[in-house]
Amino acid sequence: MNTFIVRSITGILFVAVMLTCFLRPLAMVLLFTLITGMTIWEFTGLVNAREDVNTNRFICTASGVFLFIAIAGYCWGIVNASVFIPYLLTIVYLFISELYTNSKNPLNDWAYSMMSQMYVALPLACINVLAFRTVITTGDIVYNMLLPMSIFIFLWMNDTGAYLTGSMIGRHKLFPRISPGKTWEGSIGGGVLVLIVAALIAMIDHSHWLVNMGLTYTDTALSTPEWMGLGLTVVFFGTWGDLVESLFKRTLGIKDSGKVLPGHGGMLDRFDSSLMALPAAVIYVYTITLAGI
Repeated sequence: MNTFIVRSITGILFVAVMLTCFLRPLAMVLLFTLITGMTIWEFTGLVNAREDVNTNRFICTASGVFLFIAIAGYCWGIVNASVFIPYLLTIVYLFISELYTNSKNPLNDWAYSMMSQMYVALPLACINVLAFRTVITTGDIVYNMLLPMSIFIFLWMNDTGAYLTGSMIGRHKLFPRISPGKTWEGSIGGGVLVLIVAALIAMIDHSHWLVNMGLTYTDTALSTPEWMGLGLTVVFFGTWGDLVESLFKRTLGIKDSGKVLPGHGGMLDRFDSSLMALPAAVIYVYTITLAGI
């Protein structure tokens, strides 16, 4: 019971902080900068525990944090593209530095260093691409809290629907080699719940409730079917993100990626689904926007 209470309290606080941060763009950027740094630090610590792996945790973490801030500033219109030059120099440094470390396996160091950027930093930074949009007619950059917030709402609803449906009628394993607990029935149940929630979010988007409440928000210009398509995109890629992290942990021989969130594991455990869902959402939103659908 104590474990359940701790897990419940942690979960409620986590959701509250996450939802609140989207109310203001600066709060979102600051929180996800912290999340990026903590997740990369955790990731590099896990891989460094393996034999013949010795990534530079500080440089990898600092690089990922800088990338997030740089993309946020660029998408917000605060800085120009030259802001990425220091990041590129850092990436070059990570390669050249292996010449002087006498590492037993520099290939592993390079691979895991780059993975910290491609698997964690870049996907999390994609939230800025969703949050800050350029108005084509005026060229103004506007902040939209609903798009990035909806990604996490979809992920949470998918997990909830999958757990409830899978517990009641789950029979057929989705991916037994990687995650024996997941079932096709649960995945379908999670997807159905997300479709319903996506339709409700579309209603909120079209009703201008958030504008009337005085929140920093502008219309997404997504129709109800497009919102539901975004929900399904998050379901598919969020599930794959969960499976990818499960494979990562199985390879390392660990159950949880960390203990930073009592009852919920580590940062990778909490944001595994979003690491695939956020880039997929960016591709989806900009594809339908460019297509003029």
